[in-house]
Amino acid sequence: MGYSAEVVRRASQRLAEAKNEKAMQTRAKLQEVYRELPRVRQIDSLLIKTMAQAAKAALSPEGEAAMAAARQENLVLQAERTQLITQRFGAGYLDETPVCDRCSGAGYLGSTMCHCLEALCAQEQKKELSLLSCGQSSFRDFRLDYYPDVVDPNTGYNPRQIMEKTFEYCVQYARNFNTQAPNLLFSGNTGLGKTFLSACIAGAVTEAGFSVAYESAPHLFSKLEKARFTDDPELRRQAEQETRKYTQCDLMIIDDLGTEMGGQFVTAALYALVNDRLLLGKPTIISTNLANEELEKRYSMQTLSRLRGQYKRIPFIGEDIRVLKNRGF
Repeated sequence: MGYSAEVVRRASQRLAEAKNEKAMQTRAKLQEVYRELPRVRQIDSLLIKTMAQAAKAALSPEGEAAMAAARQENLVLQAERTQLITQRFGAGYLDETPVCDRCSGAGYLGSTMCHCLEALCAQEQKKELSLLSCGQSSFRDFRLDYYPDVVDPNTGYNPRQIMEKTFEYCVQYARNFNTQAPNLLFSGNTGLGKTFLSACIAGAVTEAGFSVAYESAPHLFSKLEKARFTDDPELRRQAEQETRKYTQCDLMIIDDLGTEMGGQFVTAALYALVNDRLLLGKPTIISTNLANEELEKRYSMQTLSRLRGQYKRIPFIGEDIRVLKNRGF
């Protein structure tokens, strides 16, 4: 999962806090046992002594017999300790249960992120999406009645029928998402639901445990520019670390392409990001109000070629929903 460094940092911090909380609970239980059963404290002190005796015995000529005696004393003490605690508090009262059965709270199995840390990363990522209103968008709130159920004489299409197919495709895309999912180009005029449905997909895919980066085009290119041109080495390092998620995440969503300030840097950065994700086989969703002719004028032919050839176009047609809402629809 290509989670950002900040998401992993926050998730790791939460995992460490959970481990500390577990340890504190165990220590509190032990202190309670010591208060209620002073004999257990004595036994724990004796157990430490028997271990020291066993270590010393290993170095003496009569080591084997001494070690056997120390082990036997240790077993007797442990049995007494278990019996006392079980009678007073119940079986397994002081058993230590790790925060995760697989990694014991380390967060990784070798170099692979454990599912416990992945789950926390997904939660932290969902918080980020919620701040962008992505996590609050739901397919169940999408309204097809905003789209006219009559044939548009200018296009020859029925907007509601088109949007019904678009909506169903987005639902299935999110429901069946995997890292081999197709790239999508949401295309249509402003106010037709492109941002809303892309946010719905972001929220659903995050819920399924995949890493998602969601940025508006102006914000995206501003971050990329900062990572490229800042003079402060530490700020550059932080910016590069943060923006690396755009290439590595399972799903990248660029909203409102074409609303950013144009220029050579934007043209080059968009091509690099689109091309890198294609080479890595990682799906991307781009939404834009621009028609093909406008895309061709604004960006490079190499970028447009990839958008035309390797992105599935998802049409959005109808009337501006914001205008309809202002009319009281």
